[in-house]
Order: sequence, then C-alpha cells, then structure tokens
Amino acid sequence: MIKILKNLTVYKWLIAAVVLLVFIQSMADLYLPRLMADIIDNGVVTGNTAYIWEIGGIMLLVSAAGVIASIAASFYSARTAMGLGRDLRRRVFNHVGKFTLQEFDKVGTASLITRTTNDITQVQQVVIMMLRMVISAPIMLVGGLILAISQDAKLSLVILAAMPVLAGSIILIFKKGMPLFKEVQNRLDRLNLVLRENLTGIRVIRAFNRETEEQVRMTKANRDLTDVSIKVNKIMAFIMPVMMLVMNLTVVGIIWFGGIRIDAGALQIGELMAFIQYVMLIMFALVMASVMFVMVPRAAVSANRINEVLEMEPSFVDNGIKKADRERGTLEFDNVTFSYPGAEKPALSNISFSAKPGEVTAIIGGTGSGKTTLINLIPRFYEIESGVIRVNGVDIREASQDEVRSKIGFVPQKAILFTGTIVDNIRFGKQDATQAEIEHAAHVAQAAEFIERMPEGYESEIEQGGSNLSGGQKQRLSIARALIRKPDLYIFDDSFSALDYKTDARLRAALKSETKDATVLLVAQRVSTVVDADRIIVLEKGRIAGIGTHEDLLETNEVYREIVLSQLTEEEIA
Repeated sequence: MIKILKNLTVYKWLIAAVVLLVFIQSMADLYLPRLMADIIDNGVVTGNTAYIWEIGGIMLLVSAAGVIASIAASFYSARTAMGLGRDLRRRVFNHVGKFTLQEFDKVGTASLITRTTNDITQVQQVVIMMLRMVISAPIMLVGGLILAISQDAKLSLVILAAMPVLAGSIILIFKKGMPLFKEVQNRLDRLNLVLRENLTGIRVIRAFNRETEEQVRMTKANRDLTDVSIKVNKIMAFIMPVMMLVMNLTVVGIIWFGGIRIDAGALQIGELMAFIQYVMLIMFALVMASVMFVMVPRAAVSANRINEVLEMEPSFVDNGIKKADRERGTLEFDNVTFSYPGAEKPALSNISFSAKPGEVTAIIGGTGSGKTTLINLIPRFYEIESGVIRVNGVDIREASQDEVRSKIGFVPQKAILFTGTIVDNIRFGKQDATQAEIEHAAHVAQAAEFIERMPEGYESEIEQGGSNLSGGQKQRLSIARALIRKPDLYIFDDSFSALDYKTDARLRAALKSETKDATVLLVAQRVSTVVDADRIIVLEKGRIAGIGTHEDLLETNEVYREIVLSQLTEEEIA
C-alpha cells in the first residue's frame, strides 16, 4: 500500500490544501460545543436575548466556515484520488504493454483487467477516505479528549472506560475479516474469467447447446464470490452496532454521572451538553477510524495486486541497441530450441533453416507440431532457450523489439480486428498510408470486392471483434493490414484457412508479385497452399522432419507423404 501511496507525491500541493481545509473544518466542529455551552449558561439560563443573538451569529459564521472547508476538502481529495487512479491505470497499461506473452500467460488476461479496473477503484476510494478521515479523525479524537477533560476531568473517566472496549472490538473484527479480502479479489478474478469466456465464446456455446452448462459455471463463480462477500460483510457488520452500543451507553453514563455533578454544583447544564457533544465527536472519530479499518485491508490487498503487476519484469527486455541491417529480407534459424515455462520438454528442438528474399518458405505439420510456436519466436513474442534467430542478418536479441517488428508483416492464425472503420483497421499496419495504398492493399488481399459492396465502402464500421464480417473477410483484412507495411518479411500463420479454394488461389497469385522482394513464411494446413513453395519445412513433435520442395519431399519424406495422402487422392498427387 505504501508503494502505491508514494505516487501521491505529484499531488503534494493538493494534499496540503486538503490538510489545511480539514484542519479548519475540525477546528470549527470542536469550537461549536464550547459556543453552545456559553450560549446556554450565559444566555438561555439568564434570559439574555442579546447575548443569545450575538453568540448565535458567531456559531453561524463558524458553521459556514466549516461547511465551506468541508466542501473544498471533498473536492480536492476527490481530484487527488481520481488523479492517482488515472496515473496508476496509465502505468499498469504501459507496463503490461512491455510484457512478453509469457507474462500474459502467467497472470491471465481476466486478472489483468480486474487489477486495472476494480483494484485501482478500491485504492481510489480508500485514498478519498484517508485524505478526509486519517487527518480529521486524530484531530477530532485528540481535540475532543482535551476539551472534554478541560470541561470536567472526573466525568472524562467514563470515556476512558469505554475506549478499550471499543478498540478491542474493532481489532477482533479486523483480524477476522482481513484474510477474507484477498479471497474476495481472487473470486472476482474467477468471475471475470468465466464472464469473459462466455461473452467471447458465445457462438461456440450456442452452437454446441452448452448454455445450461455455462449458466451453471457462471452461477457457481457468482455464488462463490457472493458467499465470501457475505461472510466478510457479516463480520464487518458488527462494527457499527458495537460502535453505536458503546457510544449510547457512554452517553447514558455521562448523563447519569453528569446529573449527579450538576446536583452537587460542580457542573453547569451548558457544560454537560458541550461535554456530550465532545463525546459524540470522539466517538465519531472512532467510527471514522473503524470505517478505515474496513476499507484499508481490502485496498491493501488491491494495492498488492497492482504492485505485483508493476513489479513483474518482462522475461526479456531490449538492450536499447539498434543494429543496422546486414542483409535485407533474410530470415535464419540457427539451431533454435524453445520451451514453454514449466514444460517437461521443449516445444521446438534444434530448428535450423534459412529463407531469402523472393522465396516462399512453407511450414506444414500435424496439430501440436510447433508451427505457430515457431513463427511466434520471430517477432520475439517469446525468448528462445538456445540458438540464434536472425532477421536481415541481425540476431533479434541484439536489436530492439521495435526494430525487429518493423521489418515484419504478421498475419495471425486468428484474425483480430478493432472497432473502427475498415480504413482504420488497414491503416493499423501503416499510420501514414494514403487512400491509394489502402485500396491497393485491399485489392491484393482480395478484400476490395466485398468492401466496395458495403454501404459505406472503406468507411464502413467494424463492430467489436469484427462480428459483422465473415471469417474469410476478417482474414483478408488482416492480410491487407500486413501488406500495407511493405515489410521485409511476411509471416502468414494459417491465414488462408477460411478462404475458399478459388479466393485462395487468386490471393496467392496476387501475393507473388507483391512480395517478390520480400521473404514469405507461410504456415498452412492445406497441401494445396504450400505445393508451389520454394521450400517446405515439415515439422513433427517440435523437430524438423524434412526440408525440400513438394516433389522432393513426396518422394523422400514419409511424414510429408502421409499429410499429402490424407488430403489428396493418388490421381491428384500424380
């Protein structure tokens, strides 16, 4: 929590203003009972109307000053807390942007969303309370005690007797509730995960009639969060009744013993009423402290979760050096081995091959053979275990990630589009692209035909996740986004799977002239897509089972031949 609060240093002048304003408000609240005692003892009792008006006017002015200070303090404390929340969200977002895929796999997307939203909101709320209560409560408590003792020291013993009971109750409740706050946030993570999976996978859920099962899963996650939240709130619900019970018993005790002292002539009526007001202020300060005891533990858990993200270092970082390209458009894997964190065996072992500009290198293999893993290593989404990957003749670990990725046009296996227009999505690959460049990329990607049929053409809106487009349309827009960059290296990760054979053939024909000066790396499931490649790499269980042309592999490689026979007939092969 302390580490998070250190971010408030940029708001030191706002905090200073809040401290001053809260001090003024507290002084006004502490001064009013003394004025009330004075107006009763010297005005009401004696029937001095002029004195009542005089002191009453002073009370109005003091009250007005307190109200103005309270409003201003609330404004500045809210501004400080909201500013802190904004800064934390920006820091978390920017820091997460530096993560490799290994960190995303470790923390989980749902948890990162919860930490960036709910956890930071918890911290914001407690900062507002702290700025108001942490300053006000001690002033009211200490000031109230001093003024109460100054009114009647013997009567103050009633307050001293009540305070240990109150403090003990709060500490006991605090110890019971603290361990449950972390569980609340963990179960909130789980609820967000289930909800996110249901929303993003709604088509699959409905296609397989799994609505009932998913409702059960959602109900369980919701019930788990509800149960632990109820348990926490049951414990915390004891605070206010205990506080009110002790407070009211204390007031009863003061009235009882105060009446005895008034009978004895040791205390005046106005002084007793002022004393009761000071007791109320003292108890109110303790109530504020108890509210902080409820909020701070949960905010502390949230702060720790935020710190976990901010303190999590990426598995690898740039060395800050930009290397000049030695060769344009080349790709080389030199004895590369890679393992996922915690895996028993490598996902890829001893991978070696090279590709040159103007060549199409295809990668084919069975499910789980490591095709997608291999191409995810090129943009340095993961760090290799051993070996070297060179892009344009430069080890990707010796160049900045921005430099490496600027040379690559990447089309992922799952087409990802963003909300906005078609132009916005294609221009995502090159921010300063002209309309002519956008249209050219769309024509090459075989997307122009369906774009021009849309009511708004290139300005047509794309809904979240591209839900208003077919799978093939989304893939073609993803390809156009990569083409517009005119990179040195194109990576197509099974990017033609949603296309019909006719569109697939037209697209590959158009790509030949467009990519003639670049290296093309093509991952595919269809043999028909890779058959014309200059080089085909056959992967099996993370190892290279063969490299060669279609004809060479068909004759010499059993793994490739099995893949071909599973898709084509003997007549088609011939």
